[in-house]
Amino acid sequence: MSGWTPVLVAVGAAIVVAVAGGVLTTTGPWYRGLRLPSWKPPDWAFGPVWTTIFTLTVISGLMAWNGAPNAEARSALLVAYAVNGVLNIAWSGIFFRMRRPDWALVEVAFLWLSIVALMLVTVPISIIAALLLLPYLAWVSVASYLNLTIVRMNAPFGAH
Repeated sequence: MSGWTPVLVAVGAAIVVAVAGGVLTTTGPWYRGLRLPSWKPPDWAFGPVWTTIFTLTVISGLMAWNGAPNAEARSALLVAYAVNGVLNIAWSGIFFRMRRPDWALVEVAFLWLSIVALMLVTVPISIIAALLLLPYLAWVSVASYLNLTIVRMNAPFGAH
């Protein structure tokens, strides 16, 4: 069973992050009342895109974990993935539950940097594993620009 432990932990962590982010994401009247750019991806696309990103991230993490040369490298991976998971969840809470796209814009910069950090701790172990994180970085880059556009189109926030 110990050979399956990293797989179970990685899949479990991805599920926790995905479910927590999903629970915090509410597209109710407040969100529907926002002015959104015409180029915003359709709502139905977010589920498949995030499923793909989480799948690739789990594969990347497992490749890096299994290829890590020592406990120090594995500790760096754990810290990087934990920070990234917290930031991933936090964005949904700030944007949707707190209704603060302006604060979420600041937070998403840290989320983006945490993906870069994941890639940096992964690349010395496996270039392929690091490259598997590129779709995540690309999607969060698009999401960051969408977040910025929403702030520009709807500010100020927090006045109510």
